[in-house]
Amino acid sequence: MLEILDIGNSFTRIAEWDGKKIRSVRKVSTADFCGTTQSDRKKVAACVCPDVKKRLQQSGIEFISALNQRSQVDFSGVDCSTLGADRVANAVALADLHELPGVVIDCGTALTMEIVDDKKRFAGGAIAPGRKLQRHALFAGTAQLPDIPLQNNIPENPGCNTVDAITFGIDAGAVGVIKEWLELLQKKMDIKTIVFTGGDAEFFAQAFPQAIVAGEEFTLHGI
Repeated sequence: MLEILDIGNSFTRIAEWDGKKIRSVRKVSTADFCGTTQSDRKKVAACVCPDVKKRLQQSGIEFISALNQRSQVDFSGVDCSTLGADRVANAVALADLHELPGVVIDCGTALTMEIVDDKKRFAGGAIAPGRKLQRHALFAGTAQLPDIPLQNNIPENPGCNTVDAITFGIDAGAVGVIKEWLELLQKKMDIKTIVFTGGDAEFFAQAFPQAIVAGEEFTLHGI
């Protein structure tokens, strides 16, 4: 039995791999995660939090990276020194589960895009702040703008008050960012698969009916 950890900026997912499928997925706040796992099991993790990774270095966990992953995805064409383990796992899962060329867009604290071409080569991607992070940045960097909650639906009209203006500006703008990513990418390759994953995937997928919405097991599968 293999224990899998996906240690993200906001949340950590812990699951088991029995050789055939992922099971027993649980989710905890990364801020509250103390590294308590099943001590008698082999463990592998993707971690994007250096402080957490440093704390767990002596716990017997194998941390994946583009330099030590054992999939068939070729990362040699990019700078692997700063490539996040979560993005590595997403690219591996994309290549293993879906038709290529394809992209996976992870919608969490950050919006990230990973591209894998038809020869299973990692072809780069994109990183931008997610909806929640953009809201917090406005709140933290200004004197009067409020930190507003996330909305489930994509706004269609400009805001007639401050809250609605922020919602329209960030949420419609974030959808527009992803549309631009995909339009530019389609000029370079014939994308067969678009996958959305992460906690905010359902929101963004509303604007992309051709996309596949993957569950929380997607990145875990790549790990």
